Amino acid sequence: MTTAIAHANIALVKYWGKADTQTNAPAVGSLSLTLSKLWTRTTVNFRGPQKADRFYLNDRQVAPHERDRLTQFIDEVRRRSGIGRFCEVRSINSFPTAAGLASSASGYAALAMAAMHAAGKPLPPEKLSSLARLGSGSAARSIHGGFAELPAGGGGQASGAIQIADKDFWPLAVLVAITDGNPKKISSRDAMEITQRHSPYYSAWVDSSVQDLEFMRAAVLQRDFDAMGALAEHSALKMHGLIMSTRPGLIYWNPGTVAVMQEVLKLRQGGVGAYFTIDAGPQVKVLCRPHDRSVVAERLLALPEIHDLTICAPGPSAHIVEET
Repeated sequence: MTTAIAHANIALVKYWGKADTQTNAPAVGSLSLTLSKLWTRTTVNFRGPQKADRFYLNDRQVAPHERDRLTQFIDEVRRRSGIGRFCEVRSINSFPTAAGLASSASGYAALAMAAMHAAGKPLPPEKLSSLARLGSGSAARSIHGGFAELPAGGGGQASGAIQIADKDFWPLAVLVAITDGNPKKISSRDAMEITQRHSPYYSAWVDSSVQDLEFMRAAVLQRDFDAMGALAEHSALKMHGLIMSTRPGLIYWNPGTVAVMQEVLKLRQGGVGAYFTIDAGPQVKVLCRPHDRSVVAERLLALPEIHDLTICAPGPSAHIVEET
């Protein structure tokens, strides 16, 4: 039995669209920052007497459609490790599930690490990242702490994410503003497929992402906060513009989403360095320097649309916390 913890990440340059749906190979490259306080803790046990795999999330059995997806992932673990037994998987999220906060990223990263260890075949980070990607494309990045880059393309087992800087490389604050803690009605997986099929701007999104990734990598490695923040905002708005351009259009935002964006713009106008980014959901993540986090938090908490606020730092790599 093995327990692992992995942390959610935010894509500073967004991953949206698949080159291969079977392996979750991304159509565009992405670059992310792992978050310290958003985590999944997963325990995998291959020694139980059960006659089928069992999966629990936050102490409740998972829905049938998610169980099928998890079983396929565990089948891959069995194939790679040679273990023939069924397993029991229990996971707990420290934050709302399926609400646009990358719970699938931390979830499949923790599952990949715990399952391979429990099966007696631990993998090095680059191979573990490639395995995690089969469950969720963004999970490849949550294997790594700090900043991670997932390149475009790569079928089968070919491509995982690489760490470009660890969690101690650059002190930053990320304020996660919750505007709705309920699960979103359209999953990222389904929305990506709809976007690829029905947005007239999808090819332009793919083409323009190459330069975004190059510029973001340089901004991070040079610790250029304003360049990083401006590009993160641009990538987020471009992705959501793409999603809205489908037929019918998909809108993840709510009034709270817009209120936070407007407040961040007011903060910048007042001389406070803050930038927003939004993944596939209504929650907003605000990047700032550590010395500005108190004033940013005060302004965001004053908004009536904010249900909760979590202040994060760059988070660690996925790791084992218990093994018996």
